[in-house]
Amino acid sequence: MGEGDDLEGAYALRTPEDSVRYYRDWAERYDRDFAASMAYRSPDAVAELYAALGGKGPVLDVGAGTGLVAEALARRGIGPIDGIDISEEMLRVAAAKGVYRQAIRADLTRPLDLRDGAYAGCVSAGTFTQGHVGPSALGELLRITAPGGLLVLTVHAAVYERGGFAAAFARLAEGIAAFATLPIDIYGPGATGDHAGDSAWLVSFRRRAN
Repeated sequence: MGEGDDLEGAYALRTPEDSVRYYRDWAERYDRDFAASMAYRSPDAVAELYAALGGKGPVLDVGAGTGLVAEALARRGIGPIDGIDISEEMLRVAAAKGVYRQAIRADLTRPLDLRDGAYAGCVSAGTFTQGHVGPSALGELLRITAPGGLLVLTVHAAVYERGGFAAAFARLAEGIAAFATLPIDIYGPGATGDHAGDSAWLVSFRRRAN
């Protein structure tokens, strides 16, 4: 299975159970056969913007996968970092990199067993995309972010409007500040396949400081 087939399969997921099964088989080769071969840009773009906007720890890496965002944050001296993902196998790969304080297995489509304001910020790359987590999770991320805390995440361009993300951000407007979007290419030179030219919105905002 090549990277193009992997992406087609990932975008075809419909339920959390689908994700658990799919990423079980993808976890061990994800970094090599997908992230490296497609020059996957989103994790570094998220970390770079989080650092540039003064983001600090503790920070929650949402949809952590194999820990690519956390590695990019750690290179910039940001921590501690916790990772949360539905896939035990992906989290196992991520935890082995030594960049997480803790790895949390949880379904992001459900309420999270995390206290209000637990984190100074949240980051996410590649989670809010086709076949994965929808906009209903955004309220939970705001809840677990401290007042004034920073959130930086990518939303695939194909689902930003159609998937309800734009409408969700509008509904949450009273609770967020400094909202900004920046278009980015998800993949770099050398990427191949039907999705090589895909783009995303790099979204940043803060939870209002009461």
